Amino acid sequence: MDPYIQEAIQEARKGLQEGGVPIGAVLVIDGKIVGRGHNRRVQKGSAILHAEMDCLENAGRLKPAAYRTATLYSTLSPCDMCGGAVLLYKIPRVVVGENRTFQGPEDYLRSRGVELEILNAPECIQLMESFIRKHPGLWNEDIGETE
Repeated sequence: MDPYIQEAIQEARKGLQEGGVPIGAVLVIDGKIVGRGHNRRVQKGSAILHAEMDCLENAGRLKPAAYRTATLYSTLSPCDMCGGAVLLYKIPRVVVGENRTFQGPEDYLRSRGVELEILNAPECIQLMESFIRKHPGLWNEDIGETE
């Protein structure tokens, strides 16, 4: 399996161990991880700390040209908010661990020129299916749905 998605899975597992939603992300530029994060909405009492947002925040301030050569790896299909960050910073490529339990605005991202690679990795699917089964209320909160 892709080593960068494995790093994102490690982040997702870290989030789960902390009592949060098991989604992880890493930002890769020139073969190096420059940012990593996991969903920390629960841990930080945050409205916006999805894994991708945490990852971008942890990457710190980058020059616009750096984002244009980056690949964002996420264990789950990015939501509208995280997809918006991809578009804002013109990140050209997103590798998605799985999109079976949740599918964000993938067609829209593609229509805006973002290359998406969907892995549907069994480990990512299992993490989310198990979490959603055990914590449906928290999951619905995370994706902005009512119970």
